[in-house]
Amino acid sequence: MSVPILLPQIGFSMSEGTLSQWLVNDGENVKAGQPIYTLESDKSVNEVEAPASGLVRIRAEPGKLYQVGDLLGEILQADDESPK
Repeated sequence: MSVPILLPQIGFSMSEGTLSQWLVNDGENVKAGQPIYTLESDKSVNEVEAPASGLVRIRAEPGKLYQVGDLLGEILQADDESPK
């Protein structure tokens, strides 16, 4: 299962933002809530947290402008590994 990493809307009037930099590498394991990239809008720079735990697959390049809701990457989650 994968969870999309989407460009969030930060503030009511925000419609686009620049992916400043990834704080993790492609293929790296992350935990939900861990900062994974920085997003620059016309009013601020924000760290954006991982929406889930798993393996990061980066799809977007830093330094480019993206629209709110654009797919920046995904987090691949392992199947349920709970003991049986």
